[in-house]
Amino acid sequence: MADPGFWDDPDKAQVILKTSKSLQNKVDEFRELEEAHEELMTLLYFLEEGENAFEKEFTKGLENLKQRVETIQLKTLLSGEYDHLDAIVSIHAGTGGLDAQDWAEMLYRMYTRWAESNGFGLDLYDLQNDPEAGIKSVTFTVKGENAYGYLKAEKGVHRIVRISPFDTAGKRHTSFASVDVMPELDDSVEVDIQTSDLRIDTYRSSGAGGQHVNKTDSAVRITHIPTGLVAQCQNQRSQHSNKETAMKVLKGKLIELKLEENKEKIEELQGDYSQIAWGSQIRSYVFHPYNMVKDHRTNVEVGNVQGVMDGDLDPFIYGFLRQALNEDGQ
Repeated sequence: MADPGFWDDPDKAQVILKTSKSLQNKVDEFRELEEAHEELMTLLYFLEEGENAFEKEFTKGLENLKQRVETIQLKTLLSGEYDHLDAIVSIHAGTGGLDAQDWAEMLYRMYTRWAESNGFGLDLYDLQNDPEAGIKSVTFTVKGENAYGYLKAEKGVHRIVRISPFDTAGKRHTSFASVDVMPELDDSVEVDIQTSDLRIDTYRSSGAGGQHVNKTDSAVRITHIPTGLVAQCQNQRSQHSNKETAMKVLKGKLIELKLEENKEKIEELQGDYSQIAWGSQIRSYVFHPYNMVKDHRTNVEVGNVQGVMDGDLDPFIYGFLRQALNEDGQ
């Protein structure tokens, strides 16, 4: 039996309510599939009786049902301990100068479009613009059920090949950017962090943000000394809010470290990878001399590059999840 004072704790109550809503959504989805199946069986009966006028409606309904079933099947692939949580995403420009910074901004737009098209919310934590072009880095949260479970497929180095808009000679350039993805932990997950292991620095915000920008040291950078992991935030309204957000990011990074503790190098777990360059990419986006996006882990290929840049990431995410399931089953 729950502690009588349980519901007096708003954080714990929120976790319970969120879990309850998630379970109810699953039940509703299954019931809707049952209803759709029954409707199709009715249409099939009429078709078998020679009522061909229902053929178009049956075909359309069958295709829709197949897509819905596939979506639910894919959700079952999200069996990780933290898959149901929101995702903290960090993008860092790598080798390639202005081209790499522009590429980092393009990736940020791509994930924004993906989040919007899938009904996820997005909160910006930290944005480091460059005065000439693009962004040096950005950290944001994608909020919604299973956001981390889906977006963990994006963790790694992303490579672009294109005619550079910054090269007056119109030459082809290759640039890189890293994407790091961590779960945003809720209050049901405890992470033991000793205050003595933290170094907290404050500095002046450099981005848009109103009167506080460049007038107060509201931005916060937290370094976890034992691991060297760094988290920072400057887009919240106060130093206290920025510190709270940076701690969320740091906790996510520490959980990632725990999940991948067999890794030999801490650089493999951090957002600003030490070598964001050749040979380390998980995916290539080729705009010239042909159009193709290829994931080098799963060999999934998509010819519609612009569609991918507009947020159509599902083929790559689903390919990654299916591969992970097969590997776990071996």
